[in-house]
Amino acid sequence: MDTASATAHPGAPVLTQPPLSWLLILGALMAFAPMSIDMYLPSLPTIAAEFGGNPAAAQFTLASFFIGLALGQALHGPLADRYGRKPPLYAGLALYTVASVGCALAPDIATLTVLRFVQAVGGCAGIVIARAVVRDRFDAHTSARVYSLLMLVMGLAPILAPIAGGWILIFAGWRAIFATLALFGLVCLLVSWRYLPETRPADTVSSSGIGAALRGYGALLRDRRLIGYTLSGGFAQAGLFAYITGSPHVFIELYGVPTWAYGWLFGLNALGLIASSQINRRLLLHYSADTILRRANRTTVVLGLGLLAVAVSGWGGLPVLLIPLFGYLASLGFTAPNAMAEALADQGARAGSASALIGTLQFGIATVSSTLVGLLGGSALSMATVIAGCGLLAYGTHRALVGDGGSA
Repeated sequence: MDTASATAHPGAPVLTQPPLSWLLILGALMAFAPMSIDMYLPSLPTIAAEFGGNPAAAQFTLASFFIGLALGQALHGPLADRYGRKPPLYAGLALYTVASVGCALAPDIATLTVLRFVQAVGGCAGIVIARAVVRDRFDAHTSARVYSLLMLVMGLAPILAPIAGGWILIFAGWRAIFATLALFGLVCLLVSWRYLPETRPADTVSSSGIGAALRGYGALLRDRRLIGYTLSGGFAQAGLFAYITGSPHVFIELYGVPTWAYGWLFGLNALGLIASSQINRRLLLHYSADTILRRANRTTVVLGLGLLAVAVSGWGGLPVLLIPLFGYLASLGFTAPNAMAEALADQGARAGSASALIGTLQFGIATVSSTLVGLLGGSALSMATVIAGCGLLAYGTHRALVGDGGSA
């Protein structure tokens, strides 16, 4: 029997209201990246000290995770279209759990770096599958509202993870953080197996093999609308990753923020993202996703340039720097869900591959932005420069590739 026929969901209905259980599960699956990144951020100086005192080597464990997120999604997408949504999800979450245990036991920084890559390759299955499931069951406009709701669920991770990571670091050490992540992966695997249904539509492309996957990605890369929305959302989100990479050094080392307080500061910025995503959900009752995205992109440019101006002048110190930074991060609640919904709107039969390509491109851009922060010196100015550049590129790519041709 053909595998595609065996695993396809025949005639899956288009839903207008997501079940609460779905929101919780999909939100947890999409939270693998922030959980795995944000929880161990407070421990980076400690890890560097334990493994020889090289901050750059410790920061590369973060870059390694970004690379794994980018490359791993390209693997999971075709598998999800070929075998259904759930088998690749199970395999990915199992790999994530095992790699997290390995990270907790890592004897040196090189081993930790490699295992962080493997951890990301496994964890990103949750991100790919969650986006594909939303596209399987919702139209473009409803999908944007669902992504906003998911940001409410997954938005708890950037708030709670660094706070929890800081306290775990104090009482149990950095290795216990990865043990906690292993438990998170195992719980998500069991809950997905028990409560998440197979949603792969029966008409999904079922070709197998590397050649077929490459041809599928080639077709997607020629889709101007898909690439326009992907790059626009990806560049905006890359500003977030520049902040994630630069903020531990800028806040803790340069501005003297205590390790425990860093988590609260990080959570405050995440709270702005959650709030804006819920405002976005309300705005979608009256405006198209593309209209909101275009206006949010303009706002992002202004906030990014404002952040750069404060960093260049040094006026007001950290309190003033936090104002445009908070605004930029909050604006992602308008850009991220709408860009994702519009990018996937016409990709029903190949939603898994499209979701994977989006993730690969966006996390690839995020890897570059996070690396640039370090290459430019890791200062507040370098972080602000990269964030401002990301805002400009998000606006420019949408205008150049989508223009006024978005949804009405």
